Amino acid sequence: MSVPTVDASTETEQSVFPYKRACPFSMPSEYGPMMQQGSITKVTLITGLQVWAVTGYENIKQLLTDPRISSSRKHDNFPFYFQAPPEFRTETSFIGYDAPEHTTTRRKAAVTFTNRRVQQLREKIAKNVDERLDVMEAAGSPADLHEIVSLPVPMTMICELLGVPYEDHDFFATHGTNLLGGHSSQEQRQAAMVEVGRYLEKLVDLKEAEPGDDLLSRAIVAYRESGEEYTKRDLVNLCRLLMNGGHETTANMISLCTMALLRNPAQLAALREDPERLIGPAIEELVRYITIGDLAVPRVALEDIEIDGVTIEKGDGLLCLLQTANHDGTVFEQPEELLLERGTRRHLGFGHGAHYCIGADLARVELEIAIVKIIERFPTLEMAVPFESIRTKEGSVVYGVWSLPVKW
Repeated sequence: MSVPTVDASTETEQSVFPYKRACPFSMPSEYGPMMQQGSITKVTLITGLQVWAVTGYENIKQLLTDPRISSSRKHDNFPFYFQAPPEFRTETSFIGYDAPEHTTTRRKAAVTFTNRRVQQLREKIAKNVDERLDVMEAAGSPADLHEIVSLPVPMTMICELLGVPYEDHDFFATHGTNLLGGHSSQEQRQAAMVEVGRYLEKLVDLKEAEPGDDLLSRAIVAYRESGEEYTKRDLVNLCRLLMNGGHETTANMISLCTMALLRNPAQLAALREDPERLIGPAIEELVRYITIGDLAVPRVALEDIEIDGVTIEKGDGLLCLLQTANHDGTVFEQPEELLLERGTRRHLGFGHGAHYCIGADLARVELEIAIVKIIERFPTLEMAVPFESIRTKEGSVVYGVWSLPVKW
């Protein structure tokens, strides 16, 4: 399929996508003109491929339920916005599947992430957070909240859910960052994929021989009971997705939520005054406000699709820019403001449609518990370095920070 041509008025002036955020809580400056020119714009990726960037709440929400777009990485024009190794096209799980394969595979994992099961984990999550805050307090002020609290908390839970020994969490944290980080080289990504794959193959062998009470074991049992065929590679890819998605996302959100609250003292004061009532809406607003998965929904058109008078041709790659949806002024009043009372679940921070985040309920609970305990344990918490000096993960699949020095 040839690269589409459009009128020059729909092209961005920026040469290479993705663009850098103006600050961790604002859209890249290029997004504004893109939204003003129209809802769909042609952009050039670092790979040289030209694809469509789709902006705006209604268009993105509609596209994410449109059967005419595909999540499969096997398409020639799939819009990888980094130099992806060949394995990224084949070593995938249900995040890179379309129906019906996506539906049946996702169902095997979904039983672990039901709201009922997640609520049963509250006590364990709270204990885990308390232990990490004890470590931070013992380390003394200043300390790196991201390293001491944000990274270990979700890794502990996802290791437990998958039946992975927690002593291996450093291994997965390092390789997860190399897989998803915007600054990782192709060699680092490829090495991380190989090493994680080797480990998970051994884990699958163990669970097949002796199933336990964990997600991987339940997936194996579900396959066997249904009579559906599966391969070891299917299970390895499922584990890899949940390890990365269940760790990297929540870890970065714990740190970014803390930063956002420290930058908005009136909102932080309101949350401290009535955490029981406000924490639920606060997490929804923080997910909308930050939108760490802005770049996480690349797709390919299976048929010609028209959006606002522009035709996306069959085979063209497209990116649904979630941050533009969550900062769409026609849907969210004062979208650039953090307003915890807003609390709406209309945001697309967890995606939309068939690929809606499978771990959304777990992430909500982990964030609720972590944020409340952080602000209660450290009532005088503040940034230990200038806000502007925090190094962010620009161009990563999951937006985040590399560290968060705080003092109290």
